[in-house]
Amino acid sequence: MPADPLPTRLRLRLLFGTDAMLGPGKADLLQQIRETGSISAAGRAMGMSYKRAWSLVEEMNAAFREPLVQSARGGASGGGAQLTAMGEAVLAGYRRIEEIAAEAAGAEIAALAGFLRDMPDGK
Repeated sequence: MPADPLPTRLRLRLLFGTDAMLGPGKADLLQQIRETGSISAAGRAMGMSYKRAWSLVEEMNAAFREPLVQSARGGASGGGAQLTAMGEAVLAGYRRIEEIAAEAAGAEIAALAGFLRDMPDGK
């Protein structure tokens, strides 16, 4: 039997009351900002506009006690963005929660995946 081209994944969204949320999209954006050093490059890598990426960064920066992303405007010396120490801590914490949840629910996830219909050509 060939390997599943799109394995089953667990995606978590943390809702902090009604005002703040951290989920896979924001975590991926933080990771891309860390890797690229740029909000616009991070957004492009994820297929989103700069405006959308910047809006998500603003949401996260406003929701947490300290900003998660620090940015500098472009110009002669160039711009860029980087995760703050708080941003690194939040991203690491979120990724750890994903790992713990996936490990804890692995058997149940596999059981549910086993109930899926076999679909030819991945459809």
